[in-house]
Amino acid sequence: MALAADLRILWKVLLPGARGADHADRLEAFYGAQAGDYDAYRRRLLHGREEMMQALPLRAGDRLLDLGGGTGSNLEALGERIQLLRSATVVDLSPSLLGVARERLARHGWGNVTAVEADATAYEPPDGPVDLITFSYSLTMIPDWFGAIDRALANLKPGGVLGVVDFYISRKWPTAGMRRHSRFQRTLWPALFSWDNVFLSPDHLPFLQARCETLKLEERTGRMPYMLGLKAPYYIFVGRKPLKRS
Repeated sequence: MALAADLRILWKVLLPGARGADHADRLEAFYGAQAGDYDAYRRRLLHGREEMMQALPLRAGDRLLDLGGGTGSNLEALGERIQLLRSATVVDLSPSLLGVARERLARHGWGNVTAVEADATAYEPPDGPVDLITFSYSLTMIPDWFGAIDRALANLKPGGVLGVVDFYISRKWPTAGMRRHSRFQRTLWPALFSWDNVFLSPDHLPFLQARCETLKLEERTGRMPYMLGLKAPYYIFVGRKPLKRS
């Protein structure tokens, strides 16, 4: 059964990039047919999600937004700490993935968690700015990614924490102390991922670092399923929004 599910996903992945009138249509065209198989395959593809969620300095009464949260599986990495949250909201544009998320919320009995169909670049929490915001492998799928980060920071309280984990490539000449990927990596991975409308950028990390105080940063590589041992670069970033100046 696991192999059959993988084959269904690989068939969808290998087809030309999903088409649609807008970003929401393209997401649903890509994920609609594989929503039920999504989590099992992505556990082997999307590395570092648990570490990012566990690194969040969560406090009792905090409110959390998981932007581009899909099936809601990221929240499972919080374990028992999820009960400390006053609220958590999974925001995504795909109705099919959100359907899986709502089933997960009901199965766990998470009464403090909701799932909302909305655009991460425009969503505003109804109760005002929150304490924690996460992007787990969603920035690379948001065309206006810088707008999504700016909107997230606007929705984050001063001193609040932003957590991101995603694929990326380095700049050709990164700042001192940052990893520098080879020309082969900087060519291969953007071309490969863009086939499915996933756009790796050398600017995500510098943009995040310019806007947040870095609390945690790890640059890693993770094995890609069925790709003969190839490992794709990804990062884990946790940063704090600066306090307002008096």
